[in-house]
Amino acid sequence: MSELQRLKGLLPPEMQSWVFVEAAAAVEPPLITLEEIGRDEVEIQVDLDQWDSLALDHRNLLFWHEVGRVQNDTIPRDGWEMAALAIGLGGAIGELWVQDGLLLMMALGLSGFAGYRLYLKNNSEKRLQDAIAADERAIDLACRFGYSVPNAYKSLGGALKELVEQTRKKKKRSFYEDRLEALRKSANKARAEMAQQQGSRESVTSENVYG
Repeated sequence: MSELQRLKGLLPPEMQSWVFVEAAAAVEPPLITLEEIGRDEVEIQVDLDQWDSLALDHRNLLFWHEVGRVQNDTIPRDGWEMAALAIGLGGAIGELWVQDGLLLMMALGLSGFAGYRLYLKNNSEKRLQDAIAADERAIDLACRFGYSVPNAYKSLGGALKELVEQTRKKKKRSFYEDRLEALRKSANKARAEMAQQQGSRESVTSENVYG
């Protein structure tokens, strides 16, 4: 079984008809990414050269992170905002010339909405929160596919540690570090809940969770 076929088998059954897994074809692609390829169709693209160097459990959790992004509907989409911003600004300039107040307000409104959408898309805090939410989904998916809760946290934590070590760009490395810190907090919360349910403090320690 090829790695792409194996990953396809890690999709929840309800997603296998519309989520596809393919090898990345771009020059110097990211390790793994998402792309909307049609109406209600999504493609997860993997750079197999980088991917094969990772441990199997790390691959699984990084893949489920992308699946979690699909489930949370945080898939990157075509940048219509830039086109709308250009149209709006062009229209506003044109209406200033002909002095049509209503059309000027409509053009400015379009520009403002497009600009706000671009701000949200490029806002680093929102991107981080979306990633943290997808990490939580990845833990749930791992447990659905047979991982214990501690092993799911340990595998995703190990994967993020590896990405931190491999990433040279400071901003991107900081992004992974912030996700790792949020994962630690989530693991501590899960550990406390497990201990409470079991009526003891015998659940796994955070050190074990992160190896």
